[in-house]
Amino acid sequence: MSSSFDHRISVLAVADLEAVLEIEEAVYSHPWTRGNFLDSFYGGHHARGLRNAEGELLGYFFLMPIVDELHLLTFAVAEKYQGLGYAKLLLQEMITYATQNAFSSVMLEVRVSNKRAIEVYQKFGFVEIGRRKGYYPLDNTSREDAIVMRINVAQESL
Repeated sequence: MSSSFDHRISVLAVADLEAVLEIEEAVYSHPWTRGNFLDSFYGGHHARGLRNAEGELLGYFFLMPIVDELHLLTFAVAEKYQGLGYAKLLLQEMITYATQNAFSSVMLEVRVSNKRAIEVYQKFGFVEIGRRKGYYPLDNTSREDAIVMRINVAQESL
């Protein structure tokens, strides 16, 4: 992983939509649509992107606040940058944002077949708290279950 001087995490805006869509459509079999992203931007969801020194978008996430919890809506690292530790940088940014803004936890869903992502989440401290049957589309006739995971980030009171 490169030093933090080579990369920066910043707030995403509608102007970043084309770069976000390029990554989303390349890494997901059922990507979010332009409308989904616009709804998130205009709905006030928390969106961050990781860029290299040249300004290229390497990855991103969108979080939706629900009372005292953040729900990870979508999260991706560009395929050519996967396996280089960038997902961990973005996950750390999520946790930092959550703790700095008094959220108690971050929750997400992940496809049961996405073993690589599940492993990354577990190593980061997320634990399975449930399943959602038939949550994700597989093709026109079948669906796949989701594993629901959460990490508690609230500071313990003394």
